[in-house]
Amino acid sequence: MLKMKKISETYDMRVFTDTGDYFGDVEEVILTSNKVFGWRVKATKNSFLNKVLGSAKGVIVPHQLVKSIGDILIINRSAVPSYSPEEE
Repeated sequence: MLKMKKISETYDMRVFTDTGDYFGDVEEVILTSNKVFGWRVKATKNSFLNKVLGSAKGVIVPHQLVKSIGDILIINRSAVPSYSPEEE
């Protein structure tokens, strides 16, 4: 059964990758022609996104990469910017 969710209920929702990594929090939803175009995800202190981006505040995740929305938002791993620990 398909469950509907209001966009206002997704603000500050935690975002995880499909492999279980904490990615960040939803900051804003980007709409075009009454359809969800993307999700602006902010990098929080302990998120994987903060480690990858450094000083940047967040990223925009296209809606096509969102797998599920419930208590948390699950995105495809391909939305994650490339990261190699050797760069540190």
